[in-house]
Amino acid sequence: MKLIDVFKTRTRHPFRPRSSEVIKRLFADFREYESVGDSLIMGQGHLGERLVYVVAQQKPTPDRLRSAQDVGRLNWGMLNADEHSQVLGLLRRLSETGPHEDALLVSFIDTYGADISMYSALRLQAFFIAHLIRAYITVPIRTISIVLGEGGSGGALALQVADRRASVEDAIYATAPAESMAAIIFRDPARIEDALMISKSTGKDLRHFNVVDTIIPATKKVTDVDGLAKNIEMYLKSTARELGRKSLDKLLAKRLELSEELGVMRRGRFYDLKRFIERPLKQFQLHKAPPDIKVISAPSGSIHVEDTYGDGSLLEPGQAYIRCGEERQDAPGPGCGAIIPLDEYLRNHQVCLNCGRAHVLDASGWISVLADPGTFHELFRNMTVHDLLPEEDIHSYYRDFLEKQKKRAAFTESLVTAQATIHGYPAVLAISEFAFAGGSMGVVFGEKFRLAVEYALRKGWPLVSLCCSGGARLYEGIVALMQMYKTVAAVQRMKTAGLPFISILADPSTGGAIASYAALGDVCLAEPGAMVIFTGPRVMKARGFEVQEDAVRSDSLVDLAARALDEPDYYGEIRGIQEVVPRAKMRRAVARYLEFYARARVGVPDKKKGPRPYLRRLKVDRMLSPSDDEAS
Repeated sequence: MKLIDVFKTRTRHPFRPRSSEVIKRLFADFREYESVGDSLIMGQGHLGERLVYVVAQQKPTPDRLRSAQDVGRLNWGMLNADEHSQVLGLLRRLSETGPHEDALLVSFIDTYGADISMYSALRLQAFFIAHLIRAYITVPIRTISIVLGEGGSGGALALQVADRRASVEDAIYATAPAESMAAIIFRDPARIEDALMISKSTGKDLRHFNVVDTIIPATKKVTDVDGLAKNIEMYLKSTARELGRKSLDKLLAKRLELSEELGVMRRGRFYDLKRFIERPLKQFQLHKAPPDIKVISAPSGSIHVEDTYGDGSLLEPGQAYIRCGEERQDAPGPGCGAIIPLDEYLRNHQVCLNCGRAHVLDASGWISVLADPGTFHELFRNMTVHDLLPEEDIHSYYRDFLEKQKKRAAFTESLVTAQATIHGYPAVLAISEFAFAGGSMGVVFGEKFRLAVEYALRKGWPLVSLCCSGGARLYEGIVALMQMYKTVAAVQRMKTAGLPFISILADPSTGGAIASYAALGDVCLAEPGAMVIFTGPRVMKARGFEVQEDAVRSDSLVDLAARALDEPDYYGEIRGIQEVVPRAKMRRAVARYLEFYARARVGVPDKKKGPRPYLRRLKVDRMLSPSDDEAS
């Protein structure tokens, strides 16, 4: 069958077996926990003599679609924040009472994605997804996940990280639903077949990219519940026996190791060696203005009065200006219309001096905000998708897209990594480049973030990330989604080592970035007015959801941090945004936290050398060179 026919007649078949039907046949003694929603199944039963905890997503069964109201419900089969909180609570209890040597945790994946309603957005849905991925990485119990029908977006990944991962043969697991991918990439939701090809979402693709390790055979008749349950039972029994022979500690370590491999298909000895010997690039000079900025200048030799005569705007010869609201060539927006000297506008970090309107900053702008002058030294600058993926996995649509992005940005990818000092304190930076593909997370983004963490661990320095992203890079398909797993695992390494991680949320912070590493900062700061949400308002509106845009901006969301502290059973370790800081004060705010960590860790014993300071402030006018490792 063609992929489009499999998708329509099997994956999306209305009578395809649901999680509840399979669970009843697998576990005769299944005891279901009381659930807070309609799309979550949780409980426990036995597989032979082994205790099994079950967490499952479930699309609605046909008998629940009887009325027009049922059919019109927008978030059927999508776990909301309440349900994610319930799953997180189970994992937290398993962690507190573990290790569980004789038990198993099995997750069934069947969802279009996570709930994108305002209800969930205002309960920090993106933060729940990030913390769930981290909890599945660290929970001390043997884990198995099975993509039963459809896996969509971070809503599927929130439950899919496991020691053993399987997919039913005719299931689909994608970065986004096919209709959404077609609408975003091709601007035509009818091009589902092309979107499916790009998404690399079949069982064969998933195994190729190591997203799953086993494909469970499908039944000849798509509605054959008993046959499918029998196939899954055979897989579970054999896999449970195999996992039982492995040390739980080694399985936990392997979850972190697995994340390193996701999206890196061309590794070899030279690649592994290079990541250890690469030195920061010092010669690169940051450009002063974004490439797409629209500059107004007066003719030389005369004072020029603007066309809008009477507004008091005089342009001096040789001076460059911008007009608020028209500062970009292809992105005009609301603004006060004030004409501002370009150098003043850039010194104010692209914030209008008249009305306070802030434009989305590119990576160069954020480097100027955060790094002490002269201390920014870039890491892993030349890495591209061609270094990581085989050429046959880079389709023509993607090649054309990448060529266009190269002309828009000063950097070669959507994440810029570097070492720098922040008011004298050394740090490793991971800064989104919104000018390149909207700061989207792809394989290079994920790998550079992982290498930046590795560099921070070797140096013993904090990590400071700046999120300014539109989400996963759909052109890369399922491997882009897996970068959420990779970055969360990298952050977990930072936390295990006791090194601080400060996350800054810029406008916008959406999609896979905010639902992974960016939500896991020991401290989360945000710039004023930053949009922080899992799914952007444009997509929400297109899907028919109500949007309250002001409610999902940082100035409103910072109040949720207090609610998180007051409701520990619901939010667990989630804290949301702790502080909203203007761009001009962001470096000072970050330095304040770095200084706190430095003072708090003075005298913490080193296993080899005994007590020593954790960090030492450096002079602002110099930066450690790679040869200064011992001095650091």
